[in-house]
Amino acid sequence: HPPPARRGVMSTDELPRAQPPPPAAGAAEPDAAHGYEAVAPHWFYRKATDSRERWVPFSAQDSERLEEAHGSGRDKDDLVVPTSGGRYDVHLKKRQRVAVYWEEEVSEVRRCTWFYKGDKDNKYIPYSETFSEELEEAYMIAVTLDEWKQKLESPSREIIILHNPKLMVHYHPVASSDDWASTPTEQGRPRTVKRGVENIAAEIPSGEPLQIDHLVFVVHGIGPACDIRFRSIVQCVNDFRNVSLSMLQAHFKKAQEQQQIGRVEFLPVNWHSSLHSTGVDVDLERITLPSINRLRHFINDTILDVFFYNSPTYCQTIVDTVASEMNRLYQLFLQRNPLFKGGVSIAGHSLGSLILFDLLTNQKADPEEDEHSEEGSRMTSSNRGIEDLKEILKKLELSEYCDAFEKEKMDRQALFLCTEKNLKEMGIPLGPRMKILHYISSKTGMQVSTELVAPAQGLSHETRLNLPLSQVSANYPQLNYKPTIFFAFGSPIGMFLTVRGVKRIDPNYSLPTCKGFFNIFHPFDPVAYRIEPMIVPDVEFEPMLLPHHKGRKRMHLGKGLPLSPSPGQLLRPQPDADPSCLSELKEGLTRMSVDLKNNLLGSLRVAWQSFTRAPLPAVEAASTDAEAEAEDGVEKQPDTKPDETPAAVKEEAVLINVGRLNGGNRIDYVLQEKPIESFNEYLFALQGHLCYWESEDTVLLVLKEIYQTQGITLDQPLPGSH
Repeated sequence: HPPPARRGVMSTDELPRAQPPPPAAGAAEPDAAHGYEAVAPHWFYRKATDSRERWVPFSAQDSERLEEAHGSGRDKDDLVVPTSGGRYDVHLKKRQRVAVYWEEEVSEVRRCTWFYKGDKDNKYIPYSETFSEELEEAYMIAVTLDEWKQKLESPSREIIILHNPKLMVHYHPVASSDDWASTPTEQGRPRTVKRGVENIAAEIPSGEPLQIDHLVFVVHGIGPACDIRFRSIVQCVNDFRNVSLSMLQAHFKKAQEQQQIGRVEFLPVNWHSSLHSTGVDVDLERITLPSINRLRHFINDTILDVFFYNSPTYCQTIVDTVASEMNRLYQLFLQRNPLFKGGVSIAGHSLGSLILFDLLTNQKADPEEDEHSEEGSRMTSSNRGIEDLKEILKKLELSEYCDAFEKEKMDRQALFLCTEKNLKEMGIPLGPRMKILHYISSKTGMQVSTELVAPAQGLSHETRLNLPLSQVSANYPQLNYKPTIFFAFGSPIGMFLTVRGVKRIDPNYSLPTCKGFFNIFHPFDPVAYRIEPMIVPDVEFEPMLLPHHKGRKRMHLGKGLPLSPSPGQLLRPQPDADPSCLSELKEGLTRMSVDLKNNLLGSLRVAWQSFTRAPLPAVEAASTDAEAEAEDGVEKQPDTKPDETPAAVKEEAVLINVGRLNGGNRIDYVLQEKPIESFNEYLFALQGHLCYWESEDTVLLVLKEIYQTQGITLDQPLPGSH
């Protein structure tokens, strides 16, 4: 920790002689030969991770805005400066960084000019603002008068010596048996002191584009942790957003240069904490056995979320939380971005995708809204023209019940919101109730028949007709917007629909308020299931192969190999594989061997971490020089045809009618596994379910589909992309 500032020391604002001029951005290292130059400050915030604290620099863009606000003198008031793309506010007077859209511990903010090297990880730590001013005052005097060897003593009896502009050291106090020692000594190991952020090799991002083109809400799956490193949904979505920024620069450079696009904002939606704050954890604690304590608590905190969602009571809590949180975030986002004119999409991982699917299937499309496309009907709206309630009842040969509906002041819109319970309370007999519910179902695009969707025998009529794709009879809230696209990552939707008794999805069915639906999965993901075979059950066809973000095809080592293949079998690439994947494989093997050698007892966890440093299929982002050279070598080969679509992809490109669920386009997309993952698909199954957050291929598909709705395409089409 930096030594506390000396009490009673006047700030530089009160010392006219020491008052430096406004600093210029990127000021050079001062030199006695050139006179004194004011230090260029940079703003940092303190971040606590894994019981460790570190100081993180704001982006150059945010630091400049903070410095501008500070220089205006307005920080005397409680001035608030938005940072990190508007996701965090900095309260300048309090020097605090506060999360806007989610709950997070407040971080300390500091205007930094002087730094010293810490003991543990050799990271530079900023001195307090007051003590930095004191150091700058002494430095200015030393440069101006050319008098060095200046000593400063901190209140904690630490000595800082300014030997010359290039050499400044900080001596940590040495414990002495003489508690009455009055003179601090220059003993102990000296720490390096640096002036100015440009001298500490800090990685300072330039900042995010200010323009936001599209908003995406991301809903997590079971448990509070979202990846193999046990990180929260906020941290994982941060990774997803960062990858999206790099993909925009790599694949939408032309549109960025022409200022056609800015960026896509991704915001996390957390429902786990609300569910487990209902008191259910206390009830579970009473009945949980004391043996294998950690495993049981892990199950209570994660896997039980699936059972909670199948409970009518807790399902209602979950869907209410997800819908209300997305509506709250949407309203808050619009308040903070009043000029935003873009669309909204939603994405869900694992169980989160099922929650979103159930919400979307139960959204109410406006009955009067004609959603027929130019080429076909989506069967989610009524015919042209207006039928009033009496005409509907007459059509159903139920005119005798008009009085009952008029008594309850029911109109056409209210009729479409009715459930079997409502009709029963109105005194409508069972037969007429079924006719009315069937009519409502057919007009909202969820028509059920024994041929198209066959529900399980034991389900009630209300479940079969009103909620044919949902398991429990929850009251599904309505969203305040119509999502453009729904992305499902590692989704069990297909499995849950099958368990609910749904044998087939009507090819004419589409989500009432959402036109797009993409089901994206890793081939080894044990939780993921396909959707398309439920729409086209009579035809066998492969999912779409997700294009590699660098336009090449990975080497699939595991195809057709025995469970325990020999090294020769493993290292025999497919004919259509990219040769540079061999170096990618070598890198993965090297990582694992080093990790296993360094820590045999903890090898499994460490080895896992070695792969999560660059999860599938993001290994290229952290590729070694050797791999880069290998890739360059492949590109230089004269017989290589980068524009040629691999044979496997050509096979996938056969046109197949998969219905209207994704507007007539393909729904299922499979990622390409890394070479190392092909050694044993069981070993990498868990990683396969948690790989999406840092997957460039996944992020690129999301960006491609979002910007395609705005008429903006990739700079260069990827092989195999539709």
